[in-house]
Amino acid sequence: MSSLIEVRKLHKTYLDTGVEIHVLRGIDLDLAESERIAIVGESGVGKSTLLHILGTLDKPTSGEILYHGKEMPIGDEDALSEFRNRDVGFVFQFHYLLPDFNALENVMLPALIQGWDRGRAEVAALKLLEKVGLKERVDHRPGKLSGGEQQRVAVARSVILSPKIILADEPTGDLDAKTGEGIQDLLFNLNKEAGMALIVATHNRAFAEKIGRQMELRDGRLFPFN
Repeated sequence: MSSLIEVRKLHKTYLDTGVEIHVLRGIDLDLAESERIAIVGESGVGKSTLLHILGTLDKPTSGEILYHGKEMPIGDEDALSEFRNRDVGFVFQFHYLLPDFNALENVMLPALIQGWDRGRAEVAALKLLEKVGLKERVDHRPGKLSGGEQQRVAVARSVILSPKIILADEPTGDLDAKTGEGIQDLLFNLNKEAGMALIVATHNRAFAEKIGRQMELRDGRLFPFN
């Protein structure tokens, strides 16, 4: 499989009241197309920071990120915004659905931002909501959906543009075991059927084991984890 993302010597440092906090200390990572990886580690070690940088929601202090062999345009905000909307699907622990929009409208939103006409976006969103088991809930706003249903809407929203990669940050962290397993299966199906690469940051060791390849983030570095 060809390389999708290559990360070389990635560092991230924050300043906190004049003190440098080194979160990432030279991360190297290769991700092939359609591959899936679990990033495990204790709370506060930088898993979310790493995912945010890979998805260009945050910028590294130094280092290099290649996407399909080309360096990411870190200084070009318009290009980064286009990349995020088109090529990356984000799934967070909290769903971040818009409370005044129903499930269908929430899923349609990235497509409308991308410039799709409303009819095309609606057809695509309806298909995805049916796929995630919410065919009968399309008109419900987030406040009328269960936690698991809200997360399913968030997953559908994240993939409406058929991204090359899904970045999932503790996607089952707020869900009960049974509901969480449903979200896991949904992500695995998208990886298998649509060929979307998957990087999941998780505390859930059983979930990480199902993903297959595991990397532990410790002391700012990534290590293979068995």
